Amino acid sequence: MTQEQIIALLPYQDPFLFVNELTGFSDQTIIGNYTFRSDAYFYEGHFKDNPITPGVILIECMAQIGLVCLGIYNMKDQVLKKKPPQIALTSSQVDFFLPVLPGEKVTVVSEKEIFRFNKLKCKVKMLNAKNELVCRGQISGMIKT
Repeated sequence: MTQEQIIALLPYQDPFLFVNELTGFSDQTIIGNYTFRSDAYFYEGHFKDNPITPGVILIECMAQIGLVCLGIYNMKDQVLKKKPPQIALTSSQVDFFLPVLPGEKVTVVSEKEIFRFNKLKCKVKMLNAKNELVCRGQISGMIKT
């Protein structure tokens, strides 16, 4: 399965697609990145005269790359034979360390912790272009094919 196939199977589209490319993936880990567009709709009011990327959007980016893309790859045999999977975030616990500014590129690294009974639990982290830790935590989701 290629990065193009994985990204094409994502159930998101602009302006809510937060995956530009996947730079590495296996059954155990996935690495991808996204550059936050300076004109993204959520910067308009967050925060007045000092826009930063909302934490919920950072979690969404980590979930799209670290959970959904990894889930699609892990279920590639079923996914390629059927319609795209339905994936729901079931839990997240994330600690934030640095802000992400408009126009900034981030990299998400996700490692599979558990994948059974179609539930995927991952350890994720987000790094900025300087390779500084932006946030890290754990996310889980259910995958239905």
